[in-house]
Amino acid sequence: MSDKTQNPQPRTEAVQTTGHAWDGDLQEYNNPLPRWWLWCFYGTAVFSILYWFVYPSWPVGDTWIKGFGTVTYTVTDRATGVEEERTDRWNTRYLLVEEMNRAANDPRRREMLERVQAADYEEIVADPRMMEFVRSVGRGLFGDNCAGCHGRGGEGVAGLYPNLTNDDWLWGGRMEQIHETLVLGRNGFMPAFGRVLNPTQLDEVAEYVLTLSGEAPPSEAAARGQEIFQGRIGGCYHCHGMEGTGLPSQGAPNLTNRIWNIVDVPGQDTVQDKKAVVGAFVAQGVENVRVMPGWQDRLSPIDVKLLAVYVHQLGGGAQ
Repeated sequence: MSDKTQNPQPRTEAVQTTGHAWDGDLQEYNNPLPRWWLWCFYGTAVFSILYWFVYPSWPVGDTWIKGFGTVTYTVTDRATGVEEERTDRWNTRYLLVEEMNRAANDPRRREMLERVQAADYEEIVADPRMMEFVRSVGRGLFGDNCAGCHGRGGEGVAGLYPNLTNDDWLWGGRMEQIHETLVLGRNGFMPAFGRVLNPTQLDEVAEYVLTLSGEAPPSEAAARGQEIFQGRIGGCYHCHGMEGTGLPSQGAPNLTNRIWNIVDVPGQDTVQDKKAVVGAFVAQGVENVRVMPGWQDRLSPIDVKLLAVYVHQLGGGAQ
């Protein structure tokens, strides 16, 4: 006896394909994208259009769509010191100025700046909180204004820019002296002795200079170089002193240590090479090539004070 009742099967719709086929039977389904994905896509399209009009975007002729967004910031007239509030169309430059204004007007920062401004150098160094503030702010000031020549860590470039991390200071290492250097700048000078000394004498002076720091052993040539160094022919002692210990008031380096800020002696492998670079430097001299500009027109007095303390502590606080 058979069952005449039919079990209806669920009706399924045929799956749509793109019509492409590979290897005869490999086909690609044409399933619709998820609704949430489509709404996200439409949302990004609308957002991009709004963004083009709110912020600077597409070029138009010789200009661009400047947008409707604005930035309000404060500028200070350098001549009068008067602050003026301005509002301009949004761009990253004005946004940076606004963020810097906000940071500068932070109550805690203003309080610390006032404390540093009112304190003398000894009080600043003795106060851990003020020194922490000096290191934080000074690092930014140094990076913006000094690192281009002296390097971000103050290590300098041998033969070009002095190393500020050692305890040898060409113009003096007291904070008052560093402050003066920052404000007035420095112009290094040493006459070119190639016009006065012959090649043999230059070689002898170079050898004597190297013996002062133990870079070369004493010799008869070095003894003759000493006579030139300390005598009327060379007269090097006028700036470097009879013992070669230097003179900060003239920016004349100490020749008795192994710190070479001006001549790249450490980069030489042999005594002969060291003597060659020292002799060449003595012959050529220094005139209007080792110049540090004064920063009094660019940095405020409090910025100079912060930098003086920061640079001083880079060299370990040595005087």
